Amino acid sequence: MRRFFISLLVALVLPLVAGAQAQINTKKVKISDFTEKITKVVLSGNSFFDSYFQEEISSRWRVSPYEFCTLEEFETLKTDDNYYFLLTTKGQFRKEKEPGLQFLVLAKGGKAAEEGISSMLEIVSLPYASAENPSGRELVVMPIFLDIIQHYAVDSMDKDISAYTGLSSYTVNLSKSGNKKIVFSEDDLSGEVTEEIISTYFDKNMCTAQENDADNIFINGTPDILVSYVAAPTDPQNGSYCYKMLIDSQTHELYYYRKHRISKKYGRGFLPEDIKRISSAHSK
Repeated sequence: MRRFFISLLVALVLPLVAGAQAQINTKKVKISDFTEKITKVVLSGNSFFDSYFQEEISSRWRVSPYEFCTLEEFETLKTDDNYYFLLTTKGQFRKEKEPGLQFLVLAKGGKAAEEGISSMLEIVSLPYASAENPSGRELVVMPIFLDIIQHYAVDSMDKDISAYTGLSSYTVNLSKSGNKKIVFSEDDLSGEVTEEIISTYFDKNMCTAQENDADNIFINGTPDILVSYVAAPTDPQNGSYCYKMLIDSQTHELYYYRKHRISKKYGRGFLPEDIKRISSAHSK
């Protein structure tokens, strides 16, 4: 009887212990100290970009204490879990022969960093430009992307679902965009988006604009307008991806975030299926 009682007690206690361990090991818990720890902003070594990046960080970073550091200092500190790191890096997908995109990455330091940046505990990774030939448009959206990263980091501290589902979770915002205008930069539409598709799915609150005009909406922070942005390789390879976004030009909230693999069938930019999905959600 005593042995049975002990076995029963163990059976009852083990699930509680396992549950506690599961809670401790969630990403939400692992990054719960983000706002308290120093974020090391890693400079690239490119004097022009670094000067611009430092200025934007100084004026926009508000969710954690921060310090700037060099790539050499990053290599020394990256295994220290007392630091978080914000850095720019080139990303290469499995089938690509070379990196096609540049990313803004926010990650936590730790022993896993010995295996490389991709092994670090990542909070968020946001593609912002072609790795080979940036257009210059990334400088327009950099302050916006810094806001998106900060917003997502704080959301991930609050909700595990945000921490694990990634930026695509913000696409649910599209259903609340009915009172906003959507402006697509003409260069952000794939060749598969024909005039017929535009005439069928665009309404009075959806339109196209030249890239400079779309960027000026971002720069001016015009209210109640969602503007498109696409990050894709200049010369896509087998295995390259294209990322598509709609961003509120005033609040910098992300309303749409999806990617697709670039192929002979699907080129760079918003595809017809994106337009249909956006039109349907926007008109509700």
